[in-house]
Amino acid sequence: MKLKYFLFVIVLIFLDQTVKSIVHFNMPLHSEISIIGEFFKLHHLENPGMAFGINFDFKYTKLILSLFRVIASFIIGFYLYNLIEKKSKFIVLVCISLILAGAIGNVIDSVFYGIIFNNSPPEAPFSLFYGQVIDMFYIDIWEGYISDSIPLIGGSYLSLWPVFNLADSYIFTGVAVLLIFQKKFIGEF
Repeated sequence: MKLKYFLFVIVLIFLDQTVKSIVHFNMPLHSEISIIGEFFKLHHLENPGMAFGINFDFKYTKLILSLFRVIASFIIGFYLYNLIEKKSKFIVLVCISLILAGAIGNVIDSVFYGIIFNNSPPEAPFSLFYGQVIDMFYIDIWEGYISDSIPLIGGSYLSLWPVFNLADSYIFTGVAVLLIFQKKFIGEF
């Protein structure tokens, strides 16, 4: 059944969007709930830029990034379709499905959340394509101030784990499995 991978993508997107909506409506921005002590927490953030909160000081950066995400999602979807047609290995199809679901999940945030949740930054020229991605999972491995004696990064605050969402974890998992087992997948792409 060729459609099962796209149904899998739809289920993952629904789960991602459901969790983001629950966090948006039930956790004030920047609030935190401890799940496993200080190690794993829910921490509601809205990311206006790219991964890890990277943002460039250009009025249309977010628009360009959002359009790139939309185009990339279509390309990944087309690629998944071609891999299904080639009857690629199950694990390859699952990994590409995870990447596609993650990409679309974050595209929905970037394109529509500025309108749906009114969360576009105040300086955004308009709301469509300027939505902020909702992040909530935080794994606190280490955070603190770096000693001034350490070159380049000394005197700064560092957190080793960013706050992320399900869509981010789908992308990470799909890419990580493909990289770890890449020798088994030679010829699949």
